[in-house]
Amino acid sequence: MKPSLFGELRRRNVFRAGAFFIAASWALAQGIAQLGPAIGLPDWSTRWFLVAAVVASPFWIAFAWFYEFTPEGWKRERDVEPGESITPHTGRKLDFAIIGVLAVAVVLLVTDRFVLRHGVNAGSTGRISEQSIAVLPFVDMSQAKDQEYFSDGISEELLNLLAKISQLHVAARTSSFSFKGKDVPIPEIARTLLVAHVLEGSVRKAGDQVRITAQLIRAADGYHLWSQTYDRKMDDVFGIQDEIAAKVVEELKLTLLGGAPKAAAVDPKAYALNLKARQLAREGKSESLEQAIGIYQEALAIDAHYADAWSGIASVYLNQANKGLKPVEESYRLARAAVQKALELDAGNVAALLQLARIAGDYDNDVAASARHLSRALSLEPGNVAVIRAAADLCQNLGRLEQAAALDAYVVAHDPLSPAAHGSLAYDSARLGRLDEAMAEYRVALRLSPGRVGTAYNMGELLLRKGQASEALAEFAKEPEENWRLMGVAMAQHALGRARESDDALKQLIDKFAADSSYNIAYVQAVRGDTDRAFEWLDKAIGYHDTGLVEIGTDPMFATLHDDPRWPFLCRQGAGAAGEDRVSASGGANR
Repeated sequence: MKPSLFGELRRRNVFRAGAFFIAASWALAQGIAQLGPAIGLPDWSTRWFLVAAVVASPFWIAFAWFYEFTPEGWKRERDVEPGESITPHTGRKLDFAIIGVLAVAVVLLVTDRFVLRHGVNAGSTGRISEQSIAVLPFVDMSQAKDQEYFSDGISEELLNLLAKISQLHVAARTSSFSFKGKDVPIPEIARTLLVAHVLEGSVRKAGDQVRITAQLIRAADGYHLWSQTYDRKMDDVFGIQDEIAAKVVEELKLTLLGGAPKAAAVDPKAYALNLKARQLAREGKSESLEQAIGIYQEALAIDAHYADAWSGIASVYLNQANKGLKPVEESYRLARAAVQKALELDAGNVAALLQLARIAGDYDNDVAASARHLSRALSLEPGNVAVIRAAADLCQNLGRLEQAAALDAYVVAHDPLSPAAHGSLAYDSARLGRLDEAMAEYRVALRLSPGRVGTAYNMGELLLRKGQASEALAEFAKEPEENWRLMGVAMAQHALGRARESDDALKQLIDKFAADSSYNIAYVQAVRGDTDRAFEWLDKAIGYHDTGLVEIGTDPMFATLHDDPRWPFLCRQGAGAAGEDRVSASGGANR
């Protein structure tokens, strides 16, 4: 039977060759755009390169159709005997090449936007831009004091609206909202958040009526640049947000192309329910997550075309999977359907794109697709801290640690009170061998969140790498999570020459946490010098699909294995297995 045209195109890897050509052209265009000015290329170089790529693409496709790569080199396809064809093998190589090129392109893109153009380390120099602002949580002034979710939601919506202005440095929600309910002077808040201005206000909601008061304060002298009270009906709440954003732009003397961003208007009842569901979801408890799903569904019953509600419900399903509250397969199926619905309604919904990138990377093991969704999100909202965090994670997993550190420094500058942001930057510094910098960042994370799981362990690991075994043991003893504590104790006692104590801690670790901590047990064995046992446990980690395997290429705890001939093969195996079921294990570093 004669094969179909489609089948023959697949067999000859024509589709893969086309995908590789597109990915490579995009990556090269990114490189030309970045390096062109440094070597004197004219501004039109990138544009004409893309034109040339379009012209060349039919010739590339024709070459892929007529020629096949063989062990003897390139041959005409008609001259290759069917039994000698290696197109399946070549296709798999092309798949890896496509993933690699896309990953490099995303790294180039985020480096260009956040390292070369924005100066991500500016926040750490002490210089505060005049074009910077923090949005504090608005106070609930309703008579029953039962509208906190609404006042918080309005504040967050304003923050997100202002964050879309690329010329404006906006402190992230985690940091701004950390001052909620605290009597801290505005100048001190501004110094802590590295901003020159603060927007604060109050919300009073009664039935269909809403009163919103907002005031813009210059932190240096406490001067009120502007204040306004709006008494409107609920269906005009989006207009109020637009007016406040436009006033901030005016007062801070920002020059924008196309004016200030505007809030998307939806049904006001569905909007209020969406804010309520989002607040419940943030609590992260089993009951509150279930309640959030119900309220999101109420919002969708009012307005089935509400893209934010669809992306919100998808986020809850993903959190339920990661917390083990719902079967992984069911959660990811429901989340994928909700995300796809959100993007059908709003192709530029950044929250949905981030969730789709997470599903592709964590569940589908499709790094190329994850990179594409992340790139799209970056192009839409290049200043979105959540997008940049995801880009930093991608760089970490690819071993691009310098770029990851630059991106995480940007996040810390915009979210200085986030323990997770400091932990991620510490992780980068530790992997790069900057142990003192990493220790300083972990201390900040621990000060912001005392008892934070994994942080005492990470500090102990740094001390162990510096040869301070006694200090490391003392730090490990402070770790609240038992499996991390046992790992550290086993390594520190070994370094102190106490074999019996080290063996005892390792035995407890294996007895209690063999499945969940197989990757970590492997590096404990490596640090103890038991190479064969280390490889044995790495094989087990691959079998368990331990999520820690994604970090194996940059993990310094495996240094003793690097000269072993088994190491390169196992790294390739481990990196592939890590993506197959990343949501099912708890191994790997706690950042």
